[in-house]
Amino acid sequence: MMKHYLVFDWGGTFLKYAVMNEETEILHKDKIPAPSGDSTKEEFYRLLDPIVEQYRNEIAGIAVSMPGMLDDRTGYCRTGGSLKFNAGTNVAKEMFERWQLPVSVENDGKAAVLAEHWKGALQGCHDCAVLIIGTGIGGGIILNDRLLVGKDFSAGEYSYICTNDQHTDTFDGFWCRNGHKVIGRKLSAATGEPEESLDGIELFKRIRNNDETAKQVLREIAADYAVQIYNLSILLNLEKIAVGGGISADPLLIDYLKKALWDMHERLPFGPTENSALIMADVVPCQFRNDANLIGALYHHLYGTWEN
Repeated sequence: MMKHYLVFDWGGTFLKYAVMNEETEILHKDKIPAPSGDSTKEEFYRLLDPIVEQYRNEIAGIAVSMPGMLDDRTGYCRTGGSLKFNAGTNVAKEMFERWQLPVSVENDGKAAVLAEHWKGALQGCHDCAVLIIGTGIGGGIILNDRLLVGKDFSAGEYSYICTNDQHTDTFDGFWCRNGHKVIGRKLSAATGEPEESLDGIELFKRIRNNDETAKQVLREIAADYAVQIYNLSILLNLEKIAVGGGISADPLLIDYLKKALWDMHERLPFGPTENSALIMADVVPCQFRNDANLIGALYHHLYGTWEN
């Protein structure tokens, strides 16, 4: 009989969860609001208690995708990302002791790349990555068919990439500044409209209505992303980079990214031979979109190395 698992995807806005089988089929899925930033760990677990109890008798274990730099073997979290109360704690051990069920944890960006490499847009690639455009910039990297973790578990934490050495004392100097809110910020600066009323949906709608200002804003955003995609390609010689996050659902983003990379490549100053040798990674959309973290967490639970 096929086993079922309770899989969580913890984020700063929602705590998503699903009951899934070993073939990644989602049997039930729902979400609840994430706790506020000043919540305690106990308050957080009390949100999860009724969910676990609802499915306890039909699940073989619990898999978690969560923000932060963490040891996916032991469950120890060095940082907690948006869920700061997890920093410096062993989340997997705490959950195991609370519910007496096997528990595995994986970083959310790494879960996304595991999902796409297992059954999604990166299937069959030996060297690849995901780029997740969310509140910040997340991601994960596969090299030689293995997840790149790093000695301190920070590999793939793109938000911390420095983009301006004159502003390392503020978020303006780091790639995290280019999360999805960059759309409202740039469109507001170009039009004078309130930033809070502008988002990706509005930007893409205006582009389809042939709004030249909106087109220029997306060109600028795509050019900024293209620089770091180029850098990842050069550093790691990747085959593909899959782009995810809410705004990646619109194919216009991928189209503009490909154009920005092509334009950048055409301007390279290294000469015909060197330029032609610098082959950029193919940029594709993530296949699993909002379910990638759930699927990747389940993959780690089924095939990863972990203990409680």
